[in-house]
Amino acid sequence: MKKLLIPIIIIVLLVIAGYSWGKGFNNTAVQLNENVSEAWGNVQTSYQRRNDLIGNLVNTVKGAADFERNTLTDVIEARAKATSINIDPSNVTPEQLAKYNEVQGGLSGALKSLLVTVERYPDLKSNQNFLKLQDELVSTENTINTARTRYNEAIKPYNIHVKEFPNSLLAGMFGFDDKPYFDSEAGAEKPVDVEFDFDKN
Repeated sequence: MKKLLIPIIIIVLLVIAGYSWGKGFNNTAVQLNENVSEAWGNVQTSYQRRNDLIGNLVNTVKGAADFERNTLTDVIEARAKATSINIDPSNVTPEQLAKYNEVQGGLSGALKSLLVTVERYPDLKSNQNFLKLQDELVSTENTINTARTRYNEAIKPYNIHVKEFPNSLLAGMFGFDDKPYFDSEAGAEKPVDVEFDFDKN
């Protein structure tokens, strides 16, 4: 009887230890995943703020009758593309994040072109509403950079938790895959060329 009791006790202890480990892994992964989701929500909120400001900016610039329509059209189209992509942070793939980053970068580029073009329009440059929107956009770009950095910071402990051994054994079974980081926008390593061509109409 004693010989049979010892293996049963060992099995029970192993089951309890396994349950405790699995529960601990899962609960920590859930908490870290929620941190990532919260950080992603902040990224989206920051981009939404920029999109709202751009709408107001475009309407203000439209008031300048002779303003280049191509520049405005580029911003409007880039904004439409940027708002058309939705990402679920719980199962984001590197490809999805790269596409999201690409369209947001396209909007940033179109917006920069718009703001550079405004230099040729003294009336716009002195328009208080435009100046306020321009300041708010600069502030929002800083908020976006901060939100993206915090998103990456939230991903790091999550990825470490699900990739480290022996947790990696449970991660796949429990549906916790590693998540991609935000990379810099394509071409961000190159210096920006700003050209003022005052001869264009």
